[in-house]
Amino acid sequence: MAKIKITREEALAYHHEPSPGKWEVQATVPMTTQRDLSLAYSPGVAIPCEAIAENPELAYDYTNKGNLVAVISNGTAVLGLGNLGALGGKPVMEGKSVLFKRFADVNSIDIELDTEDPDEFINAVRLMGPTFGGINLEDIKAPECFIIEQRLKEEMDIPVFHDDQHGTAVICAAGLINALHLSGKKIEECKIVLNGAGAAGIACLELVKTMGARHDNCIMCDTKGVIYQGRTEGMNQWKSAHAAVTELRTLEEAMVGADVFLGVSAKGAVTQEMVASMAENPVIFAMANPDPEITPEEAHAVRPDAILATGRSDYPNQVNNVLGFPYLFRGALDIHARAINDEMKIACAHALAEIAREDVPDEVGLAYGKQLSFGRDYIIPTPFDPRLIHRIPPAVAKAGMDTGAARRPIIDMEAYKETLKGRMDSTAPILRSINNRARQAQARIIFAEGDDPRVLRAAVMYQRNGLGKALVVGREDDVRKKLEESGLGDAVRELEVVNAANTRHLDAYKNFLYQRLQRKGYDRQDIHRLAARDRHVFSSLMLAHGHADGLITGATRKSAHVMELINHVFDADAHHGAVGVTALLHNGRIVLITDTLVHEWPEEEDLATIAERAADVARHLGLEPRVAFVSFSTFGYPVSERALKMHVAPEILDKRGVDFEYEGEMTVDVALNPRAQEAYPFQRLTGPANILVVPARHSASISVKLMQEMAGATVIGPILAGVDKSIQICSTNMTANDILNMAVLAACKVG
Repeated sequence: MAKIKITREEALAYHHEPSPGKWEVQATVPMTTQRDLSLAYSPGVAIPCEAIAENPELAYDYTNKGNLVAVISNGTAVLGLGNLGALGGKPVMEGKSVLFKRFADVNSIDIELDTEDPDEFINAVRLMGPTFGGINLEDIKAPECFIIEQRLKEEMDIPVFHDDQHGTAVICAAGLINALHLSGKKIEECKIVLNGAGAAGIACLELVKTMGARHDNCIMCDTKGVIYQGRTEGMNQWKSAHAAVTELRTLEEAMVGADVFLGVSAKGAVTQEMVASMAENPVIFAMANPDPEITPEEAHAVRPDAILATGRSDYPNQVNNVLGFPYLFRGALDIHARAINDEMKIACAHALAEIAREDVPDEVGLAYGKQLSFGRDYIIPTPFDPRLIHRIPPAVAKAGMDTGAARRPIIDMEAYKETLKGRMDSTAPILRSINNRARQAQARIIFAEGDDPRVLRAAVMYQRNGLGKALVVGREDDVRKKLEESGLGDAVRELEVVNAANTRHLDAYKNFLYQRLQRKGYDRQDIHRLAARDRHVFSSLMLAHGHADGLITGATRKSAHVMELINHVFDADAHHGAVGVTALLHNGRIVLITDTLVHEWPEEEDLATIAERAADVARHLGLEPRVAFVSFSTFGYPVSERALKMHVAPEILDKRGVDFEYEGEMTVDVALNPRAQEAYPFQRLTGPANILVVPARHSASISVKLMQEMAGATVIGPILAGVDKSIQICSTNMTANDILNMAVLAACKVG
């Protein structure tokens, strides 16, 4: 997988739009009436206050403490950027909070403490203890991080976890379990060399020793060489605990005959000569970021038998902390744990290792564009494996219960696993799959409106994200000027700007267009104006002649006008079965609404065709289609001539013998709510509908815009389906990111 290039402008825009930062607070209870206010605050709130004061454990029942983690830092060791200070580190802490929510549905708030004094830091965190169910320490430099974590563990009765240490250690341990399994070695017999005696390195070595590695077989190195007994230079109490009795003094000497190398140090710290000197089937975890101690290519050039892991997403076997900390805290919170102990961390590592050894779900292979299976290039699960949420927390929770860390043990573990499955956002795998499929396709996409800054930014993002080739229709000087004004002047060299003046195909385009339009009142001069001067027509002609794989347009003109122009080149109208499908993503659900683009007032046969086209789109998105023909009536009541066509359309699908679920007519609540469906035991849907076929385009438009404005739903589309080529029509209010999403759909030929 290619390394994704992120520009400064793109990163800043991501953190600024649609509102500054990466998360917000939402109420979980109604707050609309005077009664709601009285229950939420005074006088109703007094009752749970008194209950908690009498029994503090009830805070887990009546407040959000049991699902709230604080991500706390002083910004003294921010990523690989060093000491940026408390405020400079805030974007990272916000990001960590988002990851907690996204991967394990753990609510999290970031807190940045403006002090480098360990005692001040410890006191501040300790005093906030009653608020949270757990504390995640982040980006604190060594050796202060050791002091802070140890003191807080001693003084607080909730889990305190420094992820820079233990998160890396847990994922490293999981990978090591499987690497040794493949190489046929036992951890207690392995010679292990670790380079990098900071927080992560020390935690890694401590955990593998807890798992069975012998102290005498482990060599720790830092920038000054081997840490041996008797060394005084650059030492502290944490390094001293791992000092070995050895004559070895350099990393190069230590690597001779080593079975395992663990690196959390710096780029280039390991040479090919060092790798060549290792034992048979060596295990090399070069985890330095952003560049490993040695690349897999360099290591495999001298040792094809090596098993490699890095911290990078563009190499196999990424040691990624997001595989651990969300699920560790999920399990710990759900048993109201007093701490996250070694047994819980080891249980997490073993659960991860077991997942990697099992068959990989199809949706994971689809998302990554290849089928994964346990072996040298797959010893650690991918971060988006859907099994993580219901496999790791139960293992962590059980270990916590077995070791006495649980305040409230889980009685029914199987029921607990089922509740965890329901916490996953079902839309995220779909969107991730589409992006990965686009990256595999490497499609050439035409961005027709190269005079619009949003379109240009989307084109740059499409190409720099490794999704494919962007072809921008416009004048070169105008494109250059607008890119420079957008802070993307360096992108001029990357994009291919196309227009009628610089193509050698214009005559072929005009001849093709004349053949289509000569009996519709267009003469040669009309054809020249359309083909040479109208960017929508020119772009469509490029696509029709196979000079690109997909087309993005409509960001600057009304969709009806754009559709009219496209129809000069393609049969993209209602008579030829074209359909507009819009995807709504909200609260972890995805629902397709159709027709949102082509048919103004479809008849029965049209509605049946719309359902078929929408089912095709659903399958492209990874959904199993369930179609509901919706109206204001349900199965004939109330009787209305307006609802009759919605009643007849399913009968037409009966005759066509389609291979997806459909039902109707019905109201929206019956279509989407399984409980409402129970009132109609004869209906054929096996679950909530994910495709709503509505009576007319105006009702489709109203539905989409109402969900967007009132509920904050994410809207993708309209997706143009039923056309020979991949064309996506944007709306005029789309952002650059929205346009990019449409380009991704075009690249995947969704529709």
